[in-house]
Amino acid sequence: METTTASKSSLSNILRFVVPSLIGVFFFMTPIPVNGELTIPIAILSNFLQEAIGGAIPAIVTYLVVLAAVGTLLVKAVRPAFVRHSPFLASLFDVAPVWAAVRVIGAVFAIMTLYKLGPEWVHSENTGGLLLYSLLPILFSTFLFAGLLLPLLLNFGLLEFFGYSLTKIMRPLFRLPGRSSVDCLASWLGDGTIGVLLTSKQYEEGFYTKREAAIIGTTFSVVSVTFCLVVINQVGLANYFLPFYGTVILAGIVCALILPRIPPLSRKADTFMNGENRKSDDESIPEGYTPFSYGFKQAVTQAEKNKLPTTLKEGVQTVIDMWLGVAPIVMAIGTIALIIAETTPLFQWLGMPFIPLLELLQIPFAAEASETIMVGFADMFLPSIIGSGIESELTRFVIASLSVSQLIYMSEVGGLLLGTKIPISVKDLILIFLLRTLISLPIIAGMAHLLF
Repeated sequence: METTTASKSSLSNILRFVVPSLIGVFFFMTPIPVNGELTIPIAILSNFLQEAIGGAIPAIVTYLVVLAAVGTLLVKAVRPAFVRHSPFLASLFDVAPVWAAVRVIGAVFAIMTLYKLGPEWVHSENTGGLLLYSLLPILFSTFLFAGLLLPLLLNFGLLEFFGYSLTKIMRPLFRLPGRSSVDCLASWLGDGTIGVLLTSKQYEEGFYTKREAAIIGTTFSVVSVTFCLVVINQVGLANYFLPFYGTVILAGIVCALILPRIPPLSRKADTFMNGENRKSDDESIPEGYTPFSYGFKQAVTQAEKNKLPTTLKEGVQTVIDMWLGVAPIVMAIGTIALIIAETTPLFQWLGMPFIPLLELLQIPFAAEASETIMVGFADMFLPSIIGSGIESELTRFVIASLSVSQLIYMSEVGGLLLGTKIPISVKDLILIFLLRTLISLPIIAGMAHLLF
């Protein structure tokens, strides 16, 4: 009888690991064709919500951003006891002064854009309007479903399973723990925003060191396959999608091999959020186990500890944290970056030093192409818009591939990273953006010359 009970218990725990994890993999990592395009189920849910209430989302986001700003100012001024005694509310509203200021700026921009107040260069369709009406509705709906469903990936043993099974691959290649393979896959197959969300949660829960979180957030938070299709369509080269995406993957892997080994990422402290060092035996496999079998054992143990009410509570808190914590930063910093790109020649000037390099790489229309290189720091889609009129297919291919490979853009991934607790500064993002550009450009140019 005791043996039967133990077997049943063991089987139920195995199912508790396997079933939610498979559902999580389905939602976040399984590409499925919809209307001739590949996407993932979480994106389908997001798109459904946008179609259902899309017209109301900009107003909803505006008032969420205003709530974040007002709540932060009140907590800073009054410091009520119920906030101080709640770790969640304290982390949500009791932020550093610089982020309090950013939230206020984001609220001002959101109100100006929603109600068309003030100068047009703040709320035009290419600046504040692009963020409030195009990007933030996507983030709003993605945060909702990703936040609620992320525990399927995080809490039921999948990360423990991959953590021990793939450490011997991820650690030597990318200087990362095996569990980061789930973040990387979610980003590559799903979307960079989901990857940042996953990484941030894992960092805050003490599974990644500062260096590891910074590497994953700035190296693997790649845009989705769907958005890559949008980019290559914008430059009129949709029939080159497969070689384009292959080029992006190649450039991304090379960057992922090099960047963790050089500053600024190599100089990040290899300590956890609480200041502790990673123990040398954190990822060691006990005698009598293979990496696979020990990973499976740890996964089942983790699944057994998990409780559904706690999981639901964590999911809701994640959604609220991303809505109130990240959306204001994306609105503030993204709008400022786009205003600079639209109203000043700054990014054109910054692109001029790249003209000799583009000429050396034999890229036609080097001067015109140089104008698109640095503007990608403001928004990943801007280079393709600016470069779509260039007559050379080779040059347009290079512009499209580079804009995706640069990865750090302030209107989304950059703003998201700054909104998390991952130790990344604006200076870091600029340096990483430049390094990714310099590493990726020769690879992309070489592939372009092979194709055209």
